[in-house]
Amino acid sequence: MEKYFTIPQLAQKMGITRGAVYKKVKAGKIPAMRVGKNYLISLKDVEEIVEENLSEEKKREIEKAVKKTVEEYGEVLKKLGEE
Repeated sequence: MEKYFTIPQLAQKMGITRGAVYKKVKAGKIPAMRVGKNYLISLKDVEEIVEENLSEEKKREIEKAVKKTVEEYGEVLKKLGEE
């Protein structure tokens, strides 16, 4: 079963207001389906939206943090993966 987010949930995840998400939905920038009075956005679309909103600087920070974690805890991570 596919998972969906509501406008308030997506707003919280993106760090913007519900009104801003609603405007994007109404403008067609965020694909959503209407169910009664609510809009639902699929998890697949949410993942794409969140990824697009990451700045290049933020992506580099994430890559750097992952690299540092692997360097410092690589052996532990391997052992955890074996369990």
